[in-house]
Amino acid sequence: MKAMTINEFGDSSVFKVAEIEKPEVTQGHLVIKVVATSVNTIDMMIRQMGTDLGPLAPQLPGVLGMDFAGTVEAVGKDVTGFAIGDQVFGCAGGVADLPGTLAEYMLADAKLVAKKPKSLSMRDAAALPLVGITAYEGLMRAGIKQGQKVLVHGGAGGVGHIAVQLANYFGAQVFATISDDEQVSVIEKLGGTAINYKQESVADYVAKHTAGAGFDLVFDSVGGENLNASFEAAALNANIATTMSLLNLDLTPVHFKGLSLHVVFMLIPMLNNHKREQHGHILTQLANIVDEGKLKPILDTETFALEDVSKAHDRLASRKVIGKVVIDI
Repeated sequence: MKAMTINEFGDSSVFKVAEIEKPEVTQGHLVIKVVATSVNTIDMMIRQMGTDLGPLAPQLPGVLGMDFAGTVEAVGKDVTGFAIGDQVFGCAGGVADLPGTLAEYMLADAKLVAKKPKSLSMRDAAALPLVGITAYEGLMRAGIKQGQKVLVHGGAGGVGHIAVQLANYFGAQVFATISDDEQVSVIEKLGGTAINYKQESVADYVAKHTAGAGFDLVFDSVGGENLNASFEAAALNANIATTMSLLNLDLTPVHFKGLSLHVVFMLIPMLNNHKREQHGHILTQLANIVDEGKLKPILDTETFALEDVSKAHDRLASRKVIGKVVIDI
């Protein structure tokens, strides 16, 4: 089968077209004919940083790519709930020893897979798994409740635009930070109120939208130093979920406000073979919400074929993207 492989870690030029062996089905797994995949920030990090990311790096030559939508080609022993021909989606490879999605076929643990939402195309479905699981897990762990005021940092990004929709679905009043006024209409269509963080200070938008009390829940899809803004924006005893906490940070404000900080690292089940069935369950829940008409991923305006994966990575790296970059296999 055809695949895009890497023989070294580095910039986007490391991808090469290759003919590799088509996978054979094994116990507990599915062979899936991949129709589409999407690019996530972590894909770029693994490609560029390699072994600096420890257990995340695949052995070389490797096939990257985590998200997929496709059709079941073969069903392994002890797998229930799937049949040949089923349309499915998931986040099941491209890390450690798990083969990735930048190939015509992939072998995937059935626990990491779910039936594709009926109302989404393959391209749309391929954009959802990693960002959807991350947003859903973060909001659940942070105790999302109806009537809360929720702030999403990076509301137009891959994870952020899903978190805005899910928070809205769960009955919260949603606010989202943006960096460009062109993103205002995007946030409004998703059911949120946009805040341009370049034009308003944290103190200003906390005063404006919460009368100075702070937000009940903060979902920080930016993370890093931006966590300081999350601490400042949070109400007393609030919950904060973050997708990026790889830094040294002063937690003094967390102490004095009694905040709870939840770190979401959605690769844990894949890397450690730990409760992988939870990802299949979340994907099923997301599919139901999609088919209720309450959730839909935003796709970038540019399209890419398998051979264009380098360009797709460059496109995401440009930071000019709203939503997700998708590759057609």
